[in-house]
Amino acid sequence: MPTTNRPLRRLGFLTIGLFDPADPRAGHEATLELIELGERLGYDSAWLRHRHLQHGISSPVAVLAAASQRTSRIELGTAVTPLGWENPLRLAEDLATVDVLSGGRLNPGVSVGPPMHYDDVKDALYPDTADAEDFSYERVLRLVRLLKGERASSFSGTQGIETFSERVEPHSPGLADRLWYGAASMRSVVWAAEQGLNLLTSSVVRAEDSDDFEETQLAQVRAFRAHHPAGEAARVSQGLVVVPTDSASRDQRERYEAYAASRLPRTREPQGPARMMFAPDLVGTSEQIAERLEANAAFREVDEVAFALPFTFERDDYMQIVTDVAEHLAPALGWVRTG
Repeated sequence: MPTTNRPLRRLGFLTIGLFDPADPRAGHEATLELIELGERLGYDSAWLRHRHLQHGISSPVAVLAAASQRTSRIELGTAVTPLGWENPLRLAEDLATVDVLSGGRLNPGVSVGPPMHYDDVKDALYPDTADAEDFSYERVLRLVRLLKGERASSFSGTQGIETFSERVEPHSPGLADRLWYGAASMRSVVWAAEQGLNLLTSSVVRAEDSDDFEETQLAQVRAFRAHHPAGEAARVSQGLVVVPTDSASRDQRERYEAYAASRLPRTREPQGPARMMFAPDLVGTSEQIAERLEANAAFREVDEVAFALPFTFERDDYMQIVTDVAEHLAPALGWVRTG
């Protein structure tokens, strides 16, 4: 089958929000400043990774609440929130609250499965129910139902001077339609499609029928649309790591190239028992990166991206990369600024 070569319609970026544990405020502030810059540059969306017990943002919903008050147009997302750490009812309340504060700009991305290093954290996370917790897709469906306003309590009405609702409050209509699923396997891709969710595909996929990253990701994108009620209109966002160097200094270029080279060996074959495959980081001028992306079969099938920023760079590096993407790379891929 030929690829469709869709022009880039929606531009986003994804960041981990690193901070110094001795001065965490500065790192969180830098992330908020990056989101503000993204809005000024016309980005359609900004996304935060979710990192527990690390020196990256552990509470992206809280950070996005702050970002919602410092921006007015850019959409705000999580990519992704691992639901194994969350109570879907409480998360639904937080998501709805931030969506209301943002004026309907929230795009929650989620995934399922046991929390990372579960044996090490389960006594703190679920001291009484660790062995009974359900980390299956049902956890997503609970969240979806609650976001849609389905019944959460058997009691509603007035008790004394207080009024109680049977659904999650505040209710934010349309939020459930903006829920994304981060899938790495074909099983998850098809399941997400059948539920009518949106798909986040990244620089990591699971090797199943092929050891070729692009071939696997392309098959997943096509399968998603084939099983989704919206068909070819189903939303898919790709999140490769791109590092344009158009305005980078010599020192920055050297560090960027060294970073990509250090991560290249993991892209040559599936890694670990789960056989995860990683896409190479794309470093170069915007013209060079655009050529590589246009030759990427999976990229030609999507029209939305949340380009991932590397994990370990500095604030000024991120500012330079985000600026070059918006001013040079994205226009070369057909993106037209609307904001």
